[in-house]
Parts: sequence; C-alpha cells; structure tokens
Amino acid sequence: MPGDKLINIGFGNYVLAGRVVGIVNPSSSPMKRLREDARAEGRLIDATQGRKTRSILVTDSNHVILSSIQPETISQRFTQEEGD
Repeated sequence: MPGDKLINIGFGNYVLAGRVVGIVNPSSSPMKRLREDARAEGRLIDATQGRKTRSILVTDSNHVILSSIQPETISQRFTQEEGD
C-alpha cells in the first residue's frame, strides 16, 4: 500500500487517511447514538487510552474510532499530510 498516509490520532494510534470519511465532535445526541450503535454492533474502536473522547472518526468501512485529540487538531494533521 505505498502512498497510503497514516494520521496520528493520539498515543501512538494511527488511521489510514484515505479510509476516513468524517471527523466529528462527540457531544451531540446523534453522535452519542452513533457511538452506542457501533459499540453494540462491534464496530467501535476506542483509541482514547482511557481519556475523555474529544473526537469521533468514521471510516468508509463504517467503523467508528474514538480519539482523545480535538477534531481541529486531527483536521490539521490531514491538511499537513495532503501538503507533503
């Protein structure tokens, strides 16, 4: 998979940039439902290392990834990778 960019989502955890569909703030009710539905269906990946969830990443495979990094920070990392 040459050319696939990895994005750091905190604490040594990475995702493939090309697989991420969206980065959202977890505080709204629909995002809380998304998280609980993904947990019930076995599609949830918790990369927070026990810290507060600050962003939710949704992938093209319909997996939901929790991160303790702010959505703005992750967005900046995507922008930096596109510039390289």
